[in-house]
Amino acid sequence: MNSDLARILEAAAGGVFPAMDGGTTVVAQPDRRDAGVLAFTAHSVVFADVDPDWVRAELAATGSDPLAASMNPGFLVRLMERTGRRMNTIDLLTVADALPGPPPVELREIVDPAHPRVARALKYRDEVRVWAADGGVLVLGRGVAGRWEAAVEVDEEVRHRGLGRALATAARHLAPGPVVWAQQSPGNARSVRTFQAAGYRPVASEALLTAA
Repeated sequence: MNSDLARILEAAAGGVFPAMDGGTTVVAQPDRRDAGVLAFTAHSVVFADVDPDWVRAELAATGSDPLAASMNPGFLVRLMERTGRRMNTIDLLTVADALPGPPPVELREIVDPAHPRVARALKYRDEVRVWAADGGVLVLGRGVAGRWEAAVEVDEEVRHRGLGRALATAARHLAPGPVVWAQQSPGNARSVRTFQAAGYRPVASEALLTAA
C-alpha cells in the first residue's frame, strides 16, 4: 500500500481522517482496476485519473449540499461517463483491527479457482482466499489500494444464529495485515448490524467504479 489513496486509508483506519473542511481531494487511481469516490465526514476523496478542476466544476454543478455532492447521482454518472466505467452501489466502508489466535468458527478453505465464489472474488480482489463453514462462506482478498477486504455470505436457512458475525470476526483473525476492511450496502441493515457487532467501525461511504 504505497499510493496516495493507500496512505489516506491507512490513516483513516488509525482514526486520522481528512480535514473536515468541506473540500475534495483528487488523487490518482491506485491501479488500473480501481477508481471511485470516498466520502468521509465533511471531506471527499476522488481516486480516478481525471482533471481535479473538472471534478470540482462537476461537483459545483450538482447544485446539492457541497458536503454531499460527491455522492450525488448526477456527479457519479458524469464521473462514470468521463472514465468509461460503471458502478453497482454506494457502500458503507468499515474497518476492524486484526485479532490474534484462531477464528471462532470451524472453516474449510476452498482452493478450487473455478469455484463460483472464488471466480467472482477474483474480479475485484487479488490474493483471494475463500473458506466455507456450515451454512456460510468467508472471502478475504486485496482490494482497493491493496487493502485486505472481507466479505461473508450466510445461507438463509441458518440466519439469526450468529454465523454472519462469527464469519466477520473470523476475518479479523485470518487477515494478514493489521486491519481488515469490509463494505456493506447501507440498505442491507442486517449486514451492517452483523459487521458492527463483529467490531467493524464505520469510516466512509464508497462508490467503487469498475471497468466496463
